[in-house]
Amino acid sequence: MLKLTINNNEVEVAPGSMILEAAEKIGIKIPTLCYLKGFPPAGACRVCLVEVEGIPDPVASCSTPVTNGMTVRTNTKMVRDARRTVVELLLSEHEGECQTCERGDDCELRQLALDLGVKDNERYAGEKAAKHSDVSTPALVRDSAKCISCRRCVTVCGEIQGVGSISPQGRGFKSIIGPAFCSPLSEVTCVQCGQCAAICPVGAITECDQIDEVWAALEDPKKTVVVQTAPAIRAALGECFEMPPGTLVTGKMTTALRMLGFDAVFDTNFTADLTIIEEGNELLTRLKKALVDKDENVALPMFTSCSPGWINYAESFYPQILDHISSCKSPQQMFGAVAKTYYADKIDKKPEDVFVVSIMPCTAKKFEAARPEMQSSGGPDVDVVLTTRELGRMIKQAGLDFESLPDGEMDSPLGLSSGAADIFGNTGGVMEAALRTVYELVTGKPFPFPQLHVTPVAGLQGVKEASVVVEETVPEWSFLKGVEVKVAVAHGLANARKIIEKVRSGEATYHFIEIMCCPGGCIGGGGQPRFTDDSVRQARIAALYKEDEGKQLRKSHENPDIIKIYKEFLEKPLGHKSHELLHTHYQERERV
Repeated sequence: MLKLTINNNEVEVAPGSMILEAAEKIGIKIPTLCYLKGFPPAGACRVCLVEVEGIPDPVASCSTPVTNGMTVRTNTKMVRDARRTVVELLLSEHEGECQTCERGDDCELRQLALDLGVKDNERYAGEKAAKHSDVSTPALVRDSAKCISCRRCVTVCGEIQGVGSISPQGRGFKSIIGPAFCSPLSEVTCVQCGQCAAICPVGAITECDQIDEVWAALEDPKKTVVVQTAPAIRAALGECFEMPPGTLVTGKMTTALRMLGFDAVFDTNFTADLTIIEEGNELLTRLKKALVDKDENVALPMFTSCSPGWINYAESFYPQILDHISSCKSPQQMFGAVAKTYYADKIDKKPEDVFVVSIMPCTAKKFEAARPEMQSSGGPDVDVVLTTRELGRMIKQAGLDFESLPDGEMDSPLGLSSGAADIFGNTGGVMEAALRTVYELVTGKPFPFPQLHVTPVAGLQGVKEASVVVEETVPEWSFLKGVEVKVAVAHGLANARKIIEKVRSGEATYHFIEIMCCPGGCIGGGGQPRFTDDSVRQARIAALYKEDEGKQLRKSHENPDIIKIYKEFLEKPLGHKSHELLHTHYQERERV
């Protein structure tokens, strides 16, 4: 261990630790704009300056290793003046539009300027970067004039997602952070996950704001406007109103949506249960073809299809595995198709008169809703997608006191769901939900895991594995008796790459693989309240497990309204109508 002194406090840290980490250990917060915990320091913003005895000038604490006997001061006049100067220089180039920028109080640069007592924005007045707005994609908007070149987006896109859509371009004052050759985002391989928007400290990358489209629909007397809410929303929306991460706000959210004017408030969890029925049966059908029919061409392992960022990634980076991905639409898109057919019939409306709004934790859902193949109802199955952050702003626009709202109930017939659907928002949750149902369908016996949780696939480890031995079966699935069903889970696309390469090389063999695009799963989606670190992810994950455990109904196949929709409308899993409304196809996309 190395010993150092910070502000007269002795600290011990492991070799290789940076000053910033040592300070954090004793509760001293050093400001940063570029630093991302767990990744090599960029040292780009220079905001984290500290004074080290024996060194004449301040040093960047995020990238300066601790040495034995080091003496550090974090709050001297020299340090405060240096940090203030750095922020003033950043502001001198930053075309922030602070009065109207949607980042508002959530802007880290603005907050840092306030914390450091910056009062004069014009001290270093001069030329600013040229403004360029990139609105070329359905999900994300880039504003180059607001960029402070912290390179967080470069790190998250390249290291966590393994995509590399954006990188530094040019040199000096004219350098920018963006796609290669300063191209629009639509002309490079971008999976639209929005992790760049979630990590950006300012308003340089944001989701495409569609709030006004929803207000317009709500005010149109010819439209029946319905809303669906993804499971991850209920564990994160409260953060938009200063509630602690992981606060469950399912009931308040339902009431708020009803007060905003939606004609019906439904739950994406309903179609998460529907997804499990379709996807589970698809997996069993593939296993039967492989093990009974000896079909060597059957595509195993089967990958989940709930995450649109993952689908975009597979289409661009691994088109050779597209047949291995479940043909099931995501729960969002299943909901849209069902709402504009099954529900529209029940209320005697034409599909085009039903306007479907999704509240999603994910910016890629905006891209998914705009895909041309997602029009099973005769037009777009989902009309508008709002992120959690957009819903938070919409509630504030309406003047609702969110914390004081009473708890409401979801509407019927698309509002009842199982606890298995709740955990769709967590990494490992889709796998656990599927296993709960598939095991009981195959064996006819209760799922044998304590509290129904498959612990090996839970948590924030990047790649997780589990297996279940099928010891007994009902007659229909007797060919599975004695089979060890092997499954795997990955979250974050760089981890998805690892698991795909293991399968392709023959290093690992699985039957079923869950992939979630974003770290932690949907609870860490690109449209969730900022800033999301692992402590926030853990709190949201715990909330969804709590929601699951608090329900009597915890298995998708036991949802009575799912049973009812098959009886009244869909007829059977993987049937003709299901394939027409609930399934899709994928296509290879050129990598740029």
